[in-house]
Amino acid sequence: MLNRIILIGRLTADPALRYTQSGKAVTRFTLAVDRRPRGGQAERETDFIDIVVWEKLGELCANHLGKGRMVAVEGRLQIRSYDAQDGTKRKAAEVVAENVQFLDWPKEGERSAGAGRTQPPGSAPEDLADIDVDDDVPF
Repeated sequence: MLNRIILIGRLTADPALRYTQSGKAVTRFTLAVDRRPRGGQAERETDFIDIVVWEKLGELCANHLGKGRMVAVEGRLQIRSYDAQDGTKRKAAEVVAENVQFLDWPKEGERSAGAGRTQPPGSAPEDLADIDVDDDVPF
C-alpha cells in the first residue's frame, strides 16, 4: 500500500507554531494549490489543503515561511475524527509533511515570518546555513 502526496502551492497565512504537552513542536498552515481547468472551464480552481509539520522541520517552517510563500510539500494524507462542540462526529483531512522545500525567498524588504528580520534574496536562513550539502546529499 502507498500513501504519498506531493503538493506545490502558496501559504494562505503565516504558519502557526505550537508545542504539545510533551514539548514537541507542531506547525500548521494551509496551502493553496491550483487545479488545471477541465473541459470548457476558463478559470483554474483552487484547493485549500491543511498541512501539519512536526518537530525541527515545523520550527523551521514557522520561522522562515509566511503568507504567500511558495513551497513543495511531500508527506502522507491523514484523516482524523473528532467530536464537534455541538456533539456531532466530524472528520478532517490533512497532509502530514515529511519534507518541505522552500521554492522562493522573501522579496527584498519583506519580513521573514516569525523571525522578525529580513533575509537577503538568495541567502539561506540561519538555521540552514550550517548544513554541509556535500555530506548530506546521497548522490
